[in-house]
Amino acid sequence: MQLSRFTDLGLRALMRLAISDRAQERVTAKLIARQVNASENYVAKAVSRLSELGYVESLRGRTGGIFLTPAGRSTTLGRIVRELEGDTEVVECQGVNPCPLASACRLRGVLAQAQRAFYAELDNFTLADLVDRRTVELLHLPVFPAVALIDD
Repeated sequence: MQLSRFTDLGLRALMRLAISDRAQERVTAKLIARQVNASENYVAKAVSRLSELGYVESLRGRTGGIFLTPAGRSTTLGRIVRELEGDTEVVECQGVNPCPLASACRLRGVLAQAQRAFYAELDNFTLADLVDRRTVELLHLPVFPAVALIDD
């Protein structure tokens, strides 16, 4: 199973916010995008969804920014990933080109069981389990625009 890029960026944004001190640091979608090497627009969309889910709070203005909520800190990764990924199956047996084996195939059930086990494992972890001192060191590096090299 592969997570969507949207979910990946949502998790990275949450990890970035998990190491922030709300009182001392202003974190924006632009900053997160630079630090996790992603599109600012895509990070903003992920942050918007995380806000709808109640995991982050976004405040406008000079003292604004994006902040992790208590729910964001305590919710399991399994729940976050379920909500970001949506209720989709690993394989789609129906649709425009339905699988001719669908009525007798057990693959769908096996994959659904594996997906439940995947989420159950993620339910054992929160954001605090994903970040440590090394994460802080990596994400708090100053972000400089790319410098053009000059040929001698």
